Amino acid sequence: MTKPAAPGGIPRIAALLGLSGLLPQLGAVALLLGNDPASRFSALAVAYAYAALILSFLGGLWWGLAARTEAPPRWLWFASVAPSLIALVTAWPWMVGLRWPGPSLVVLGISLIGALLVDRALVRAGIAPPGWMALRAPLSLGLGVLTLAAAAL
Repeated sequence: MTKPAAPGGIPRIAALLGLSGLLPQLGAVALLLGNDPASRFSALAVAYAYAALILSFLGGLWWGLAARTEAPPRWLWFASVAPSLIALVTAWPWMVGLRWPGPSLVVLGISLIGALLVDRALVRAGIAPPGWMALRAPLSLGLGVLTLAAAAL
């Protein structure tokens, strides 16, 4: 017997696990709101690393959707590798000793929100599964906004 789908046609487990994926960023933002100088850099580093990791994960999702599609649009292959490259480039200031991670968090936050444009294009092209936007919109918006909040704190 299968479990019922959550609203939007996505499996309930996917919705629950997806939403739980916002917890690390919520924790980092909570630490930053606590204004404890001893935990500030660690909280910023976690916020950065998690946002970069999830952005790269999105690229992997898109690559997987492209790979399972008979004739995926060419742009999808490029879109699939862009998130990992963006995540890598945002580490560059840290590697060379420039101000970090504030500006990098801004780039990641905007990129996470901007990823919804690719997700929407996947839906329009009939490549994304049913309920894709019902899952992707709150997750990308949630993580993007939390990442921008971490940058602002």
